[in-house]
Amino acid sequence: MKKIIYPKIGGVDSIEIVEGDDPTASEGEVVVRIHRAGINFADLMMRQGLYGSNPDFPFTPGYEASGVVSEIGEGVSGLKEGDRVLAMTGFGGYSEKVSIDASRVFKLPDSVTFDQAAAIPVTYGTAYHMLFHLGRIRPGDTVLVHHAAGGVGTAVAQLCKVAGASLIIGTASSTKREFVESIGVKFVDREKEDFVQVCKDLTGGQGVHHSIDPVGGKNLLRSYKATRKGGKVYFFGASSAVKGDSRSWITALKMWFNTPKLDPIKMMSSNKALFGVHMGLLDDPSIFKGHLEALSKLLEEGDIDPIIDSVWAFERVADAQMHMHERKNRGKILLDFSP
Repeated sequence: MKKIIYPKIGGVDSIEIVEGDDPTASEGEVVVRIHRAGINFADLMMRQGLYGSNPDFPFTPGYEASGVVSEIGEGVSGLKEGDRVLAMTGFGGYSEKVSIDASRVFKLPDSVTFDQAAAIPVTYGTAYHMLFHLGRIRPGDTVLVHHAAGGVGTAVAQLCKVAGASLIIGTASSTKREFVESIGVKFVDREKEDFVQVCKDLTGGQGVHHSIDPVGGKNLLRSYKATRKGGKVYFFGASSAVKGDSRSWITALKMWFNTPKLDPIKMMSSNKALFGVHMGLLDDPSIFKGHLEALSKLLEEGDIDPIIDSVWAFERVADAQMHMHERKNRGKILLDFSP
């Protein structure tokens, strides 16, 4: 089988496609023949050696994939060969086949496509965890989300509508204004407008109930300022540490240096909460399973529908990742591994 590996820290030109042995299903495992694999910004940071929780190099990235069960290990029940499934791979999803614990594999309803399935876990799982599990979002709440045109941003927009949010404010580049507005989000030009002031102006000076920040650095403090007393801020990424496809220590160190040192006493006085979110490091798998069950129901009922930016042949993985590096995507980027 073919798989994609990161042999070392580097730019997209360091990515390799190699031949590997077909995996086999050990006890409690299944082998999944992958059709689609999701690309996430964390994959780019891992390649640059900026993520911190990835395996040692060389390794195969890929948190999420969809495909067909091709082999069943001993002791596995509820799945059979030929089942269409979603696989929460953790790592290894950028490959034609993967062996995985059966508890991390979920059967797909006939109505759900491979594209939809591979686009759900990380982006919608993260958005759902922040807004519903941690945030307890309520009808009438107001929300700020950065990178509003990306995978998580578009998921946030759809889930906010499900929750009955009264206002969604999203920052993005000027080229994405029309798209952001088309998904029901109040567009803010991240390069020309002060999103803190916009949030204050649109909420009677109070600020938003929820601020969703995958940028980090000084942007995180501004997101905190854009949030009202009693509000919640969610930090789940550090895109400001990445500039271009190769690692820049200057950019990364600038992000870390500008990350705010929040005063707990002041936080207490304002009743604000700051959540750090990393779905890959959740200790309780039942939490994420519950999220997927809720999202699956919303998907089947038509309340959410992942926006797919593009699907790339896996041989073009470097081009697909550059598409994300250049912030061109509007929605989710997928790799095609189908037979």
